[in-house]
Amino acid sequence: MPARRDDVIRVIVGEDMDMVRGALVALLELESDIEVVGAVPAGKEIVATARHRNPQVAVIDADINGKDGLEAAVELKENLPGCETLLISSLAKLPTVRQALSAGLGGLMLTKSSPERLADAIRRVAAGDRVFDPDVTLAAWECVDCPLTERELEVLQLTAEGDEAKEIAGRLFLSSGTVRNYLTVIVSKLKARNRIDAIRIAREAGWIY
Repeated sequence: MPARRDDVIRVIVGEDMDMVRGALVALLELESDIEVVGAVPAGKEIVATARHRNPQVAVIDADINGKDGLEAAVELKENLPGCETLLISSLAKLPTVRQALSAGLGGLMLTKSSPERLADAIRRVAAGDRVFDPDVTLAAWECVDCPLTERELEVLQLTAEGDEAKEIAGRLFLSSGTVRNYLTVIVSKLKARNRIDAIRIAREAGWIY
């Protein structure tokens, strides 16, 4: 068995679409200084795979099945601080950019980025830099200004995920009545017909997932 090269960056890939995952692995393995040591189709497998494979960088789809990609990246950062994380996303969403920044992740790239740009981002992230695709940040910050506060966005995001007012109240340490008041204000601010319409408007604007 050949000895492990110290100058090779060990990478794992988290992507739920088989064709995309296979293409990512194939493209990255063309780089002489990058070695793909694992590839998983679900967010819940990322931390366990990283513990076993000991990668330097994890490339994770922000919308991976089984667990939100951002959530998996944060969990990985907490459990294996020596492994940097690079999110990839098909859309430039302002909440994703903000959350990736606040979580201290290595970076965020669009899936349409060229293989060369992705490989360069992996190298920079492995070296300790933070890399956010210019197209991501430009498109995200050019979004229409959101009229909702951060707390209102949190409430609407949890509502979009299917949580009821009581569940949201427990997670955000609010009363159920306060949550319902927030939702009334949100519907009014977005000039929506109801909560479902408010979720649609916010998703289309890229303010929530």
